[in-house]
Amino acid sequence: MNQKLGIIGAPITIAQPNMGVDLGPDAIRHADLVERLKNLKITINDYGNVSVPMTGTNQIDPETSLKNLNEVSQGNENIAEKVKEIKSKGDFPLILGGDHSIAIGTIAGLHHHYQNMGVIWYDAHPDLNTGQISPSGNIHGMSLAASIGIGHDRLINLGGKGPKVDPKKCRYYWRPLNR
Repeated sequence: MNQKLGIIGAPITIAQPNMGVDLGPDAIRHADLVERLKNLKITINDYGNVSVPMTGTNQIDPETSLKNLNEVSQGNENIAEKVKEIKSKGDFPLILGGDHSIAIGTIAGLHHHYQNMGVIWYDAHPDLNTGQISPSGNIHGMSLAASIGIGHDRLINLGGKGPKVDPKKCRYYWRPLNR
């Protein structure tokens, strides 16, 4: 069985405060990801990096309690569109990030093809924050919340109106950080 994999880079970095995560997609490619996957007899289509805004104000908007909402939303709309396109071609989308906010666009793009999907969230944090409860306003901690319909309307309705995943179809697993 020949599996087809569509790779995209999603170098969003402005949904959190630590610059450099935008380098992730290129660094993973540089570490021979494509060659290693080809050795597994997987057909690879690398679609390059999605265009995303690279700068924002990094200030909490007093109206939304969020940082860089317009920029993060635009980047995730671009991710959602590319995921939909890749899936329409029959490829399984593999998204290389970027900060955690890329999950909003990834899930929204997949929702176009799978309205009844579930999500397994494996992370040190559940990313269920909203602008009302986040002291930082960083959207990367709001990805799962937006996908299940909690938070700012612009994030919830990204890639199509309403939640993308039923919360009953989500599972969260974590491993504490060793510090």
